[in-house]
Amino acid sequence: MTPYVADPVYFNGQFLPLSEAHVSPLDRGFLYGDGVYEIIPVYSRRTFRIDEHLKRLEATLAGIKLRNPLDLAGWKAVVEKLVAAAPWEDQSVYLQVTRGADNKRDHAFPPASIASTSFAFSSPMLTPSAELRASGVAAITVPDQRWARCDLKVISLLANILARQQAVEEGCAEALLIRDGFLKEGAASNIFVVKNGVLLAPPKTHLMLPGITYDVVLELAESYGQPLEIREIQETELRNADEVWMTSSTKEVLAITTLDGQPVGNGKPGPVGEKMWQWYQDFKNTVMRKG
Repeated sequence: MTPYVADPVYFNGQFLPLSEAHVSPLDRGFLYGDGVYEIIPVYSRRTFRIDEHLKRLEATLAGIKLRNPLDLAGWKAVVEKLVAAAPWEDQSVYLQVTRGADNKRDHAFPPASIASTSFAFSSPMLTPSAELRASGVAAITVPDQRWARCDLKVISLLANILARQQAVEEGCAEALLIRDGFLKEGAASNIFVVKNGVLLAPPKTHLMLPGITYDVVLELAESYGQPLEIREIQETELRNADEVWMTSSTKEVLAITTLDGQPVGNGKPGPVGEKMWQWYQDFKNTVMRKG
């Protein structure tokens, strides 16, 4: 166990200490990044929308032509055991499946007899501090150099990693990805824009990962009567926005107050974002924590 990974972990049908989980160096996840992952948020030891997360896992597996090693009930049993064993009330459960290890390195899929590699573990759910929320964070924009199936949650995330690292090296929290003049998402988050009181959200396409938190924000906007437009957002609209937020299960709703060194709006978290954060907290306490 580490401060960020609880024992036991799940590995190929067994629950065992992290130190005893060993992957072959010929595993295609190690050689090629040939695999998929999913992250399930847990509040007060209750999973949130686990069915939706596991359906997304299934869709990604189908998208890369990899058989799911467990059925819905099997994955739920794995997650339930990891959550129960971990020391934290709020957690993130990470699931990963790779195409397994053949006896050689070859781009083509291995024989069907080669078993996939399954791995899962629980980590603490770490959300932004009150101080960070009050100030907001800085972000940069970068060209979106990912492949054309960004809707698949695959482990080969090098383009995202390079974008996020560029942000870190420039003292920023996130990199916003621009493709053909339009905002797509962040390197590890979904992005929302507010202009003249209207919430703007990029549409779900093959160029964006369909985030579960993204769905919650849209549902809350509709529920509370927040004006909303789901459409492509031009880079010029992003740069002239009154508010910009990043969202994810760990970031929740976090204001971006500086973009490429320039203030967003007045340089402070805006009123629409503050309302959405409060709606999200209410939803978390009344729905997410109830299971």
